[in-house]
Amino acid sequence: MISPTPQRSSILLYQVDAFTQKLFGGNPAAVCPLAEPLAPALCQAIALENQLSETAFLWPDGTGGYHIRWFTPTREVDLCGHATLAAAYVVGEFIEPGCAQVRFQSRQETLTVRKQGDLWELDFPRWPLTPAEPTADLIAGLGLTPQEVWRSPRDILAVVADPALVQTLQPDVPQLAQLDCLGVIVTAPGQGVDFVSRFFAPQAGIPEDPVTGSAHCALVPYWGERLGKTEVHARQLSPRGGELWCTLTPERVLIRGGAVCYLTGQIHLGANIAQIPK
Repeated sequence: MISPTPQRSSILLYQVDAFTQKLFGGNPAAVCPLAEPLAPALCQAIALENQLSETAFLWPDGTGGYHIRWFTPTREVDLCGHATLAAAYVVGEFIEPGCAQVRFQSRQETLTVRKQGDLWELDFPRWPLTPAEPTADLIAGLGLTPQEVWRSPRDILAVVADPALVQTLQPDVPQLAQLDCLGVIVTAPGQGVDFVSRFFAPQAGIPEDPVTGSAHCALVPYWGERLGKTEVHARQLSPRGGELWCTLTPERVLIRGGAVCYLTGQIHLGANIAQIPK
């Protein structure tokens, strides 16, 4: 298990590329294993310093699992896919070597991650979708008019016809930041995969997220029903890119992806701990 860090003067940090099986692909996440929780303001300061789309903090829950919280550079979020996958990878590789199943307790629910061969499988919620109209602000932000628009409990889902439109999209990110949602997903049928997507979340300090596991809580129900499939293969078309293999069930979405460790290190708080927000 995790060794305590006296006076919280140093914190272990792992940086893991998630939803990829090669270094410098997928979505990099920072993972900080703790002996006990840190103050949210300190977590936020660390996430801002890391300047990755997500930093995950985990600590034992006393029942064999872990509490988990996720922070972007600007805010805490209620669900993150790639940082959860990265956290499970860190547990299985470094904290409990050989562990094939990890249970995380978030502020919202219990999330289970299982090792499936070379991949890790996230057991995530299935988000309901509500049809919506493409607003003038959304059209201006994307620079195109989507064929369909849907709302999930968190994001706007914009559907276009051609994967090339997703690949070449150059949105007006400040304009997207004015929309009443956390993120904007743009998606289209895929070539060689079932569908492709990109994800923009400027309200959370993430102009574009490289690979977004949580977006697939909405994407997989949409494409699964449209294609009549319960097993779908997805690709996110960010410059780094990533692949996801997903299963749709009546209430859940199972999301599988690989992970590679880029670095291990320590955050040194030292004598400055008194100056750090509590």
